[in-house]
Amino acid sequence: MLGQLKKDLAVNSTKKKGADLLLEELVKQRVKVVFGYPGGAVLPLYDAIYRNSFHNILVRHEQGAVHAAEGFAKATGEIGVVFVTSGPGATNVITGIADAKSDSVPLVIFTGQVATTVLGTDAFQEAKIIEITKPITKKSLQVRTAKQLPEIISEAFRLAVNGRPGPVVVDLPKNVMTELVSDSTSLPEASENSVKMSETVREKIVEKLQTARKPVLLIGGGILSANASQEVRRFVAKHQIPVVSTLLGLGIMPRDEELFLGMGGMHGTYAANMALAECDFLLNVGSRFDDRLATKPAEFAPKAWIAHLDIDPHELNKIITVDLAEVADAKSVFQELLRIDFKEKSNDQWLVQLQDWKKRYPYHYQHQEGVIKPQELIEEVGKLTRSAAIVVTDVGQHQMWAAQYYPFCKPRQLITSGGLGTMGFGLPAAIGAKLANPKTPVVLFVGDGGFQMTLEELAVIKQYDLDLKIVLINNHALGMVRQWQDLFYEKRRSQTIFEKQPDFLGIAQAYEIESMKLNPNNWKKALADAFSQKHCVLIEAPVPQLEEVTPMIAPGSPNHEMFGIE
Repeated sequence: MLGQLKKDLAVNSTKKKGADLLLEELVKQRVKVVFGYPGGAVLPLYDAIYRNSFHNILVRHEQGAVHAAEGFAKATGEIGVVFVTSGPGATNVITGIADAKSDSVPLVIFTGQVATTVLGTDAFQEAKIIEITKPITKKSLQVRTAKQLPEIISEAFRLAVNGRPGPVVVDLPKNVMTELVSDSTSLPEASENSVKMSETVREKIVEKLQTARKPVLLIGGGILSANASQEVRRFVAKHQIPVVSTLLGLGIMPRDEELFLGMGGMHGTYAANMALAECDFLLNVGSRFDDRLATKPAEFAPKAWIAHLDIDPHELNKIITVDLAEVADAKSVFQELLRIDFKEKSNDQWLVQLQDWKKRYPYHYQHQEGVIKPQELIEEVGKLTRSAAIVVTDVGQHQMWAAQYYPFCKPRQLITSGGLGTMGFGLPAAIGAKLANPKTPVVLFVGDGGFQMTLEELAVIKQYDLDLKIVLINNHALGMVRQWQDLFYEKRRSQTIFEKQPDFLGIAQAYEIESMKLNPNNWKKALADAFSQKHCVLIEAPVPQLEEVTPMIAPGSPNHEMFGIE
C-alpha cells in the first residue's frame, strides 16, 4: 500500500493543475496582462495567479474588465484578455463582448463555469454562457477536460485575430481547473492569413484610378486591424487621392494632410460628405458602410462606381450594392497597388473643388465670453498635448466633439465605442489604453451620464497609480439624446435632464484622486496646470446644456443634405 502511494505521488509530481496549464498557455501566447474579477467558480484559477505571480488587473466590475481589455487591444492591436467568474460574472461582460464584436476588437474572455458534474442542473451561479454569447462572438468554446486546454486556447487566440478580428469566449468548468494533467505540447501558433485581392480586381481598380476624374478613398477601422496605415499614407501621397475616414478610421491620415477631407457621415465635415455625394469612383477599404456613414443607402455616392474590399465577406453588398466587391486583406490591397506604376487622368479640378469646400465650410462654433465651449476645450487639450495623446472617449456629444476637434495625427490614437455606442465604455477603456502605453499621455473625454455608469473603476486608477487626465464635460444632461429630442421630438426632453447630480469632485476625493472644476473666467490656465501634473486629475468642465453637435445629417437623409454648416 505504501509502495502504491509513493507511485501515485511520483506521477502527480509530474502533473499540473488545469489552472496552471492555462496560465502557461497564456504566457506562450505572450499575454502581458489580464483584466479580471474573481469569484467562486474561478477560485482555482485565481489561486494559480497567486502562486505564479501572474499579472491580473483587479477591476471593480466585470463590465470594466472587458472595456479595459478593449482599450488595451484598440491601443496596441494585441489581443485583450479577461477573466470572470460564472453566472453574473459572465453575464456582466455581455455588453463589452457585443461592443467588441461590433468594432472588430480581438478579445479572449475566459468565463468561469460550474463543474461539469452539475452542468445543466441550474446549480448555484450557473449561466448558459455558450448559448448566450454565440450571436456576439466569433466563437464560444467550452473546455471539458484539462487536456483540451492547449488546443482550445490556441484556437481561441487564432480566431480572435484571423480574418476580421473579434471576441472569443472560453468557458471553464471549475473541476477542469483543478484536474491534474501531464504536460501537453502546445499547438504551433497559426500564421496570419493574408487574403490578397485577385489580379482581375486589381486591374479593374487600376483602370478606374486611371480614368476617374473625381476619385475618393474611403477608409475605416479595418485599416487599423490590418496594420495598413503606412501603406495607405504612401498610396495617397503617390496617387494624390482624396481621403474620407469613418469615426474608427480617424488618425490613419494626419488631420492636417491636404488630401484628408475628414470624417464622413452624420457629424462629418462638409467636404467629406460632398466628396461622397459627387465622386465618380469610390474605393472603400476596411469600412462597412454603416448607417452613420451611409445615412441613406439608396442615395449613397449616387454618381460613383464603387469598389468595396473587406476581410469579412458578410459585409460585402450587405448595405450598399457595389460594382465590385472582394474579400481581401487591407494591407495586401495597398501593397499590391503600390507596386504598380500608372498614370491617372488629371483630377486637379476635383482637388481644387475639395479644398474650396474645406476652406469655406470647416467645423465651427460660436465663441462666448465667460462660457466654456466644449469644442474650444477639446482644441485646447489638443494644444496642451501637442496632438500626441491617446484620446479615449465615452459615448455622446463629447465623443463627436472629440472626433471633430482633436487634431489626430497617428493610428490607434482614438479609442472609442463606434458600432454599439456603449455609454460607460470610456473610463475602463482609458485604463486599458494607459496600461498598454504607460509613457504616452492618455486623455479621457467623458460626459456626466456615461461617467456615472463605470466610475467605480477610479479605484483601479488609484491602485495602479495611472497618470490619466479625465475631462468630464458636464452639461447636466444626456446631451446627444436631448439634442435629438429637440430636433425631432419638438423639444420634449423626456428624462434627459439631470435635475440632481452628485458632487463629482467629492467622488474623486473619495477615491483619493485629485480633482478640479474649471472656472469659465480663467479655465485655460487651470487646464494647463492640470495637464502639467504627473498623476491622475479629474477635470470637471461645466458647458452649456443646449450646445449642439453640428453639422448634422438627419436620419434617413443623404450625405449632401447637411444642416448647421454655417
